[in-house]
Parts: sequence; structure tokens; C-alpha cells
Amino acid sequence: MARPAPVPQGCPCGSKYRYTECCKPLHDGAPAATAEALMRSRYSAYALCLVPYLLDSWHRSTRPALGLDDLDPATRWLGLRIVDHAIDAGDPEAATVEFIARFRVGGGSARRLHERSRFRRVDGRWQYLDGEILKPA
Repeated sequence: MARPAPVPQGCPCGSKYRYTECCKPLHDGAPAATAEALMRSRYSAYALCLVPYLLDSWHRSTRPALGLDDLDPATRWLGLRIVDHAIDAGDPEAATVEFIARFRVGGGSARRLHERSRFRRVDGRWQYLDGEILKPA
């Protein structure tokens, strides 16, 4: 069973804020102000193995069934870089966030996940809809 990592002083999402001032309020139920804030909080939730938050922040139409055992406890999240964040000009309830997340599984080499994620605001709360994995240039 995946066990939550110790709660860090600095936020796992890489912001300059403490976890208690950044992603923790969202993990505790506060709505994200932007799709980027939700993306950062989801990255932190992966780093801390917060499966219930990941599911709650996933749009109902694309939400998978996840359990605590579905997150590999050997995965260590090493850093997040937001490349771009945009609200859809034709629909202010839709947004995209492009990011690069670095991680390592066990003692393996560091790897990168480069994704353009789509988000949708439903009843005033941003939710992750889906993502497109981008290939390195």
C-alpha cells in the first residue's frame, strides 16, 4: 500500500511558499483559484500519495477508479515546471496548463513527463479533464 510521504516545509509543487500556505488548503477542500493552482496541487498530491484528492479534482467524465495501491510508493517526484497556462478565449470555464514533471522510480534514472492538461471549471471549481503527453523536441 502506498504511504503518504512526510509533509515538507516547502511545497512539493515548487512554489516559493510553504506547503501549509500553498497546496495544503486545496488538499483540505478549498477551491483552486486557477487551473494552474489546481495543476500544482495535483502534482503535490501525487508526491504525497493523496489519492482521494486526485479523484476529487478529476472531472467526473474522465475520472478513473484509483486506489492507494495504484500509486507506486517507489516513485519520487523531483520537480515541477509550468511551461504555459491559458484560459480558453472562447470559454472562460476551460483552460490548459502545459507542464514538465520530473520523477524517479526506485533507483532508476530521472525521467520527465511533459503534458498539456485540459481543465474545466464546474460549479466554480477547477477540475482536471485530461492531458496530452508531449514528446521532447
